[in-house]
Amino acid sequence: MKQTVVLRVSMDGQKSFFCIIPGQEARTKAMKIAVSVPGVEAASLKGNDKDQIEVKGEGIDTVKLTTLIRKKVGHADIVSVEEEKKEEKKDEKKDEAAVQLVWSGAPSYPIYHEINQEYPFCSIQ
Repeated sequence: MKQTVVLRVSMDGQKSFFCIIPGQEARTKAMKIAVSVPGVEAASLKGNDKDQIEVKGEGIDTVKLTTLIRKKVGHADIVSVEEEKKEEKKDEKKDEAAVQLVWSGAPSYPIYHEINQEYPFCSIQ
């Protein structure tokens, strides 16, 4: 199941767990963390202030991702989690009648066998 996860991360010189990280450095660090989580296929920055990370992949653990970013970069919120839906193609039924030959079982043909005159009701000879 493919997912698209959008996270809002404070990347404007916000204080992290150990020190104050400038904006561009925070973006770089957040992207590295997002890509390192198992199941992530693509990550990109979104939003006017480039404060959202869009992560696409299969089987992404959003709680683990958010927790890692909170520990190493700063405050992070989950904005949305969406599943990609595959469009199913509907087969159109044709109005034309189709002719199909179906053979079920062995072909039928007459079986001839001799009747034993000594034992007329026994088929074993």
